[in-house]
Amino acid sequence: MQLNDAIVKRIYEVCKEKGLNICDASLRGGMSPSAIYDLIKGRTKCSKVITVKRFCEGAGMTLKEFFDREYFNDIEE
Repeated sequence: MQLNDAIVKRIYEVCKEKGLNICDASLRGGMSPSAIYDLIKGRTKCSKVITVKRFCEGAGMTLKEFFDREYFNDIEE
């Protein structure tokens, strides 16, 4: 799995677990939802940590919690 694919997978998991939608989590984190949607649609090939961090803030979680999935250990380059 590629890094961006793993991040997108985790974004969907977090939204489902917390009963959020991507737009709300993005706005709560102080960023435009388009940053996440660009990542999901493949328009952004290299995700920025700050984008993930802001999403996490909007979802009420830490980066550690976000990346605490085994599939992040098996990322292909």
